[in-house]
Amino acid sequence: MSLLVTGSIGLDTVEVPTGKREHIIGGSAVYFSLAASFFTPVRLVGVVGEDCPPNLLSIFKDYDVDTSGLEVRKGSQTFRWHGSYVKNMNQCETIRTDLNVLAENAAKIPEKFRDSRYAFLANTHPTIQQQTLSQLHKPRLVVADTMNLWIENESKELAKLLKQIDGLVLNDGEARLLTGKQNLIVAAHEVLKMGPKFVVVKKGEHGCLMVSENDTFVLPAFPADKVIDPTGAGDSFAGGMMGYLATQGNSYPSTVKRALAFGTVVASFAIADFSVDGLKSTNRQAIDHRWEKFKQSMIF
Repeated sequence: MSLLVTGSIGLDTVEVPTGKREHIIGGSAVYFSLAASFFTPVRLVGVVGEDCPPNLLSIFKDYDVDTSGLEVRKGSQTFRWHGSYVKNMNQCETIRTDLNVLAENAAKIPEKFRDSRYAFLANTHPTIQQQTLSQLHKPRLVVADTMNLWIENESKELAKLLKQIDGLVLNDGEARLLTGKQNLIVAAHEVLKMGPKFVVVKKGEHGCLMVSENDTFVLPAFPADKVIDPTGAGDSFAGGMMGYLATQGNSYPSTVKRALAFGTVVASFAIADFSVDGLKSTNRQAIDHRWEKFKQSMIF
């Protein structure tokens, strides 16, 4: 089934205990697209500035990602982010964020993309997420991501978005910030009252939590023994989850649970190297093998 993603495409500077990488390719939509393409064709919609490296599109070579929805906007600058995991590999310290082109209007969705049945609104301004959603023709499932910046500064626009989507993905700190509740299960139920039918709370190395009206599901993280760069883990998780859901044709709780397991496994590959190199080092066969291993580890 057709899966569309829109979100940030940018250049990252990442610091980890073992070193620093500057101006590497990143962005929520990039990680998501590569992760989801292991399961289903992906339609990428996004915008970069004229300063974007010309080799950006080359990372999607040999992947089923349609990049005809990528706009290079003249006179604009590409989104840039600088983060550090030096103090804590499980919690990033944002040193600098330059929204640049992300502070402008949303990219226009090509007409051939507007019939997408599945859509993921990766982390970007909630107004842009709404603008994107308004261009789609009756999608079957819409899931969004957000972050503390929008929760703190764009609460009204975020509230409007939450009434229009089926699922929300956010991390534990964001869930607490959005709801004012410390208990994550209570916080997730508060989010349900805001509009989504299900909520996925990412807990980093402690896994994830999924809550719907009648179901609560907790899943541990894959026991990864190699963690180089956690950047993009959450977006890769969402890509694996949505990629699998798009192949199933439904979002029943049981299907979402399996999708979360696939997302968890894909994320375990993403964190094994800088930028998208961890994702590019794997394939669907390796993902399925690790998924079976993950599944077996939880049988008792």
